Amino acid sequence: MTALPPSPPPPAPPPSGPLDGAEAPLAPRPGEVDFQLVQRTVAGDQKAFELLVIKYQRRIERLIGRMVRDVNLVEDIAQETFIRAYRALHQFRGEAQFYTWLYRIAVNTAKKALVDMKRDPTITESALRSSSDDEDETYRPRNEPISDETPESVLAANEIAAAVEAAMEALPAELRQAVTLREIEGMSYEEIAEVMNCPIGTVRSRIFRAREAISTRVKPMLDSQSGKRW
Repeated sequence: MTALPPSPPPPAPPPSGPLDGAEAPLAPRPGEVDFQLVQRTVAGDQKAFELLVIKYQRRIERLIGRMVRDVNLVEDIAQETFIRAYRALHQFRGEAQFYTWLYRIAVNTAKKALVDMKRDPTITESALRSSSDDEDETYRPRNEPISDETPESVLAANEIAAAVEAAMEALPAELRQAVTLREIEGMSYEEIAEVMNCPIGTVRSRIFRAREAISTRVKPMLDSQSGKRW
């Protein structure tokens, strides 16, 4: 009797995931998205740069608003910032976050504008507010009381806020910039070190000294208010 050939092996199970068997691509991280938009812009896609402007325009304007008192200058300086960034976009290599790179351009542009006008950079009341992306939608003017506030508590809060602002303005420039980048811009120590072109240890020291100086000026006011009941 002729031997029968062996049975063929059963078919392999279909691959899990996409039908073509390829792994699903991971979502790009925010920094990678910005870098892709930069690359598209350099390649001639103007819409890509418009997306970057839309994404960062409010943050850049808030930054500039903390450096100049004249609100009428903010929009012009922000526009000049993005023009300079566009012209230098081919130099961006993605080693740093795009906003860190853009921040340096904005600061330099604002400083140049102030020097041209023979004015000194100052930090305004907006420095006391959060720099989150939804700030404009959630920020409540500090003079507008809510239901559980009293005129006395509003006055005390305004006095403390004014003291913080005065304390920040009195700081040396390098301390003021370091604490602003950390507390208001929310940058990491590594990003601040890159922006300020100094070691991380120096950044930590400057932020510590800035906080100590502000606390020394504001703490007596907080202590005097803590025992009061309105």
